[in-house]
Amino acid sequence: MIFRLVSHIPHILFRPVYDLYEDYLLERVKRGRIPRHVAIIMDGNRRWARKLEKPPWYGHLFGSRKLEEILEWCHELGIRTLTVYAFSTENFRRTPEEVSALMNLFEQKFKELLTDERVHRYGIRVNVIGRKELLPERVREAAEEAEKATRKYSNYTLNIALAYGGRSEITDAVREIVNDVLEGKISQEDIDEDLIKRYLYYPNMPDPDIVIRTGGEIRISNFLLYQIAYSELFFVDVYFPEFRKIDFLRIIREYQKRQRRFGR
Repeated sequence: MIFRLVSHIPHILFRPVYDLYEDYLLERVKRGRIPRHVAIIMDGNRRWARKLEKPPWYGHLFGSRKLEEILEWCHELGIRTLTVYAFSTENFRRTPEEVSALMNLFEQKFKELLTDERVHRYGIRVNVIGRKELLPERVREAAEEAEKATRKYSNYTLNIALAYGGRSEITDAVREIVNDVLEGKISQEDIDEDLIKRYLYYPNMPDPDIVIRTGGEIRISNFLLYQIAYSELFFVDVYFPEFRKIDFLRIIREYQKRQRRFGR
């Protein structure tokens, strides 16, 4: 009975309570251990669009806007590195129409990064990690322009995994290591975990403290397989365009409560 009554109250009336709780969570989180690196599998864009009876590109568009919000949240909390899974090597198997729409969106967003005053004011370095040679030339050029324009920044880092696969990254690293051994640049005895990290798409990237997957699926889907050995994993049911700041803060708060042992 109470649930039926509450469900008919306009959501706007709950906004002040929501804002108070969000402010409370934000202050609690700021007092705790802030992760250096958060990685996100941005899942659920298409299902969110389908729920609204919209085409897939509609979900991807709103997903890109959600990413802009998350960048602001990271800046507010002092999270220095954000890595997002934007497009996997397997995603090329989707319909030509959806892949084309996504590539157009990627090209547009990379071009917008060049003039986004927040990128330059906050000092955000943009890296695109993956098999960039698989991308259409116009997308690859736009990505490289964004990387070049932000290369001098070091306050924050945004890694965009595009045409990316964790197994592909390890395979490409092994191939380069073998070549360098054969050419005498390194010896077999030099190979250890630290050396392997130098050969990944973004050399010596700090391992993610937290991996978040939206959309309700509970799997990693070939994302940062080498780097997330000791990351804290969080799976949330909401589709990515619906992911709220309060969801993000709850995850950070739960992370702060966990004791990380790193196998010890």
